[in-house]
Amino acid sequence: MEFEKKILSREIQQYLYESGLTVGSAESCTGGRIAESIIAVPGASTYFKGGIISYTNEIKESLLGVDHQLLEEQTAVCEDVAKAMVKGAIKALDVDFAIASTGTAGPGGGTPDIPVGTIWLACGNAENIVTMKLTEDYGRDINLAIATSKALQMFIDFLKTNMPKREENRKAPVIPVTE
Repeated sequence: MEFEKKILSREIQQYLYESGLTVGSAESCTGGRIAESIIAVPGASTYFKGGIISYTNEIKESLLGVDHQLLEEQTAVCEDVAKAMVKGAIKALDVDFAIASTGTAGPGGGTPDIPVGTIWLACGNAENIVTMKLTEDYGRDINLAIATSKALQMFIDFLKTNMPKREENRKAPVIPVTE
């Protein structure tokens, strides 16, 4: 699993290293594993600005600006909170992109409505956020490893379709020569 995360981190690096664009993380259940994976490759400091481990609702509200009423009505383990965490991380960390995780990794903490293994992942930029819901319970350690890898892969997929085109990739206009 660690080797896979390093490969995913290198792929993220290929998109961001020379782009001038930045990423940060807002993690609840993964507790910094996403950030740890991103910085596993040399040079990550050019594009990874930091992460917020928002393990409690209090931190989700105070540092990421997640609405208290949303947390009360839907709990922290929902798609809307994951999206709010991305928006909050973009603002708090002053980054172009953010990756977020919130869920119940286990072994306890699940409910009939939100069983153990339910994890919401989100990533995006200010204009577009995508989400993914994980629902299988393989035990705490494997749940967190899977969530981390899935979050990194989801971010790579997001970058593939949402990365701004670099100027040097655009063809220069042809200027006719007149005599």
